[in-house]
Amino acid sequence: MTIQRISTPNLRETAIQRLSERQAQMADLQEQVNTGKKINRLSDDPLAAAQAERATTRAARVQTQQRALQAQTASMTSVESTLGDSVTALQTFRSLLVQAGGGALSSADRQSIAQQMTALRDQLLSYANTTNADGLPLFGGLGSTARPFSDAGGTVSYQGVSGQVASSETSVPGVLDGYATWMDVPTGNGVFEVNQAGNTSQVHTDTGQVVDPSALTGHGYQVTFSVAADGSTTYDVLDTTSQQPVVAGAAYKSGQAISFGGMSFTASGVPANGDALEVRPSTTQSVFAVLDQAIAGVVSGSDGKATQAVSRGLAQVDAGLAKLSAARSQAGELLNRADTIGDRLTTRGDQLEKVRADAEDADTVQVLSDITSQQTMYSAALGTYAQIQKLSLFNYLG
Repeated sequence: MTIQRISTPNLRETAIQRLSERQAQMADLQEQVNTGKKINRLSDDPLAAAQAERATTRAARVQTQQRALQAQTASMTSVESTLGDSVTALQTFRSLLVQAGGGALSSADRQSIAQQMTALRDQLLSYANTTNADGLPLFGGLGSTARPFSDAGGTVSYQGVSGQVASSETSVPGVLDGYATWMDVPTGNGVFEVNQAGNTSQVHTDTGQVVDPSALTGHGYQVTFSVAADGSTTYDVLDTTSQQPVVAGAAYKSGQAISFGGMSFTASGVPANGDALEVRPSTTQSVFAVLDQAIAGVVSGSDGKATQAVSRGLAQVDAGLAKLSAARSQAGELLNRADTIGDRLTTRGDQLEKVRADAEDADTVQVLSDITSQQTMYSAALGTYAQIQKLSLFNYLG
């Protein structure tokens, strides 16, 4: 039988070491309570610390994306609101244009209406040059000056870069393409337009319609009226592109359709000998050019000119309204997309916060329980050490 001897100093060192370990453990637990984190230095848990750092970095990126999205959403909200105001102003302009087409109006009446229409035109130009909270034009497209729409000599031009910024998984554009919104309104009915030539004022038309798409040529035409000595009126149609006659000596009757080349329009009035109508393919122009032409027609002083201007103006104002309404719908769709992206970023941020918290944050309830247990064990170890202090042979020698 082997008897193992343990010296009193050895027992004391072991007891002191145990007490020091308990104190260190309680100090670590108390630090976790104070900081709320179970990792206060990399050496505590290198793997968890790295995981928490990655989650924190990614969460910061998400927060940056959220702030950018908030700014983009605020800007696009301004776009949608401005377009709403623009649609209202253009509808008011349309109502005035209808009013100007009344046959009983005097020249002074039309001048008064034209002044109101001009004020609305200028108001729409100010809407087109509206900026957001950061000073960026709402309709700047891919980039523009402070005022993307310049009015020089009564002609409005677009100074920005045409194009629309694309959305991404985390962002939406904060501005719209001003050219597509304000500068791309089709003339006439969108396929062809009919205008009075030269000094023609006694005959006017509607905007016309396409009756046979397969017969469309894309050519220009001129309809010339001839009045005979007996008062009968006929018309000839010339293809001004090929210089070939299309219709010769057709009888004219006010309110009757004139048809050729897959197109048809109704002419009304009593044309003078030599009066003519020009028919050409539809092009595009700005909303402001549409308004300027309508205003010019209203103040022309001729009933025939005013009637033609009103007929053409209503069709093109309606086309302008369609453009603005489409742009407003686009803004609404982008705002809906922004809401969806915002919800997704919030969810992603919450997930990253949970990853960080799981890796780094302390469970306070558990830590307090552990402190209580450590204190109990520390008290027991301290009591044991006190008993060891009494273990001496001299205590038994009398």
